[in-house]
Amino acid sequence: MSADVDIDRWLTTQGFGAEGRGRARAELERHELTRPGKARLSLEKLDRATAVLGARFVLHCHAADCIAWARATGRAPLTTDVKQACQRCGGSENARAAQALTEAGIRKLVVVGGTPATREELERLLGGKVELRLVDGTRHRPIDRAKADLEWADRVLLWGATELHHKVSKQYADAPNAKHRVVHVPRRGVAQLLAGAVESVTRAAR
Repeated sequence: MSADVDIDRWLTTQGFGAEGRGRARAELERHELTRPGKARLSLEKLDRATAVLGARFVLHCHAADCIAWARATGRAPLTTDVKQACQRCGGSENARAAQALTEAGIRKLVVVGGTPATREELERLLGGKVELRLVDGTRHRPIDRAKADLEWADRVLLWGATELHHKVSKQYADAPNAKHRVVHVPRRGVAQLLAGAVESVTRAAR
């Protein structure tokens, strides 16, 4: 097994493009982890090299919200063509939408509807970042529970394009305090659901 790696190839696997590799190499040289003309880096230096580059640069994809996020980090933003290397979304539309939701200031979210699989995805994306109440849209929700959800949540999302019975959604939609908290999302997909919540926050701020 080789005790070193090709620097240019290693930077490419980390998501650095042609311009980014030049800047990254200059940073490694500045920290005396390599020198001009040297092609390989010892494995024992990789952890330090990773830390040096992580402190100096932030990789982002071409999505506008990821670009804006990267510019606000205080590190030098570099565009990557490897979507999975984006440090904000990792190339996932769902992850990008989840990040946007937390950036919008939503901390307590109720989702009414969806499938067991999409509810698991929401738990995976938002667990630990947002408090969630995920309501099965096919089962009766006692009116006192629905009222408690409304009083508790920053937003209640009625996911109309999924498994959602009218009698369940009606308990939320017809509540007196539903105007600013309840959001009807007629689109499928987790990213579209979370985008609906973010859009409602944007509208309320106008």
